[in-house]
Amino acid sequence: MTVRVGVFGAGGRMGSTVCRAVAADPELDLVGAIDPYHSGLDLRHATGVDSDVHIDPDPSALLGVDVEVVVDFTTLEACRANLAWAAEQGVHAVVGTTGFTGEDYDRVRRSFTRSNCVIAPNFAIGAVLMMRFAELAAPWFESAEIIELHHDQKADAPSGTAVLTAQRMAAASAEWGDDPTSKEVLVGARGATGAGGIAVHSVRLRGLVAHQEVLLGTTGQSLTVRHDSYDRSSFMPGVLLSIKQVAHRPGLTIGLDTLLGL
Repeated sequence: MTVRVGVFGAGGRMGSTVCRAVAADPELDLVGAIDPYHSGLDLRHATGVDSDVHIDPDPSALLGVDVEVVVDFTTLEACRANLAWAAEQGVHAVVGTTGFTGEDYDRVRRSFTRSNCVIAPNFAIGAVLMMRFAELAAPWFESAEIIELHHDQKADAPSGTAVLTAQRMAAASAEWGDDPTSKEVLVGARGATGAGGIAVHSVRLRGLVAHQEVLLGTTGQSLTVRHDSYDRSSFMPGVLLSIKQVAHRPGLTIGLDTLLGL
């Protein structure tokens, strides 16, 4: 039995990549594509997928194709509505859209009672390992900073990955040195302050995809943990894994760690 999958934002950069990855996996069946900005196009034209599926403007079209899992890489506002629909219909959801607040997560926990939801700030398995390595290193260093670098069309800053990395490092160690800066010549030069007082810096640059460095320092040494995604295909193994496992992960799962056994 294959898993029947629908994709929100199917005509976008990430959505198109997801469509191609789902269509190429023998354990999955791409049965629906939703994107109001590309409505009416067939997937061959919009994504290069050899399929008779057409892109529809709203999720009501998914009701007639027995969709089991929807994947969302859209905008935060659109994703909120898409998740409300999925929860109401009892459809599982895999989400790569970023920018969620604590209130958003609480809303998802309350609403997904008949189906499950996986939300990951980063689906690249290397990025998940990068966060885990930083978390493991945190208790052994007194200072740390995070630099996240993304393409020039990313709307939110800092990235969800950077925010989550700081949170996990702060949870692993409460002992962080004070920032020695007494004067900022340019306001904001020290970046934003993340969990635990860890400085987070955001770079937006044309030509990049998704990259992050965690810099840790202590007396006489430093450690750099870095991950680079050079192409959106880097996220697909994590997306496909989530699609196949979401039915077995009750309620809300944040991040790929539990899916990877970390």
